[in-house]
Amino acid sequence: MPAKPKLYYNSACPVCRTGIEQQRAKMDATLPEGSDSIAWCDIAATPEAAKEIDRSVDQIRHSLHLVDENGRLLVGADVAIAVWQMTPGRRWLGQLVGLPGIRQLARWGYNRFADRLFAWNKGHGRW
Repeated sequence: MPAKPKLYYNSACPVCRTGIEQQRAKMDATLPEGSDSIAWCDIAATPEAAKEIDRSVDQIRHSLHLVDENGRLLVGADVAIAVWQMTPGRRWLGQLVGLPGIRQLARWGYNRFADRLFAWNKGHGRW
């Protein structure tokens, strides 16, 4: 049996924390196994976990990271797409944003937003 996906996120960022809480609530409401279908790793609580995927804590603070059930590492917008595709009621969004062209635009937009959010959090002393 393949391992379940493991998502690395940063709860020290209020925007990130809210997004993860909303995603988990949606999964809990729509999946038989709920949000337990993903192993959630909060880098703020367990910074040493960054070593599991050969990343720095700051890289995970900057962008979501997910190791999928096949052992592939996804980063940023690709994580959002993968998680939406696992979630009833959001699968359409994952399919749409995952289309060629749209995916590239989503990656660009995610990275620009993540750059600003990282700087904002750092400026507010969250790390």
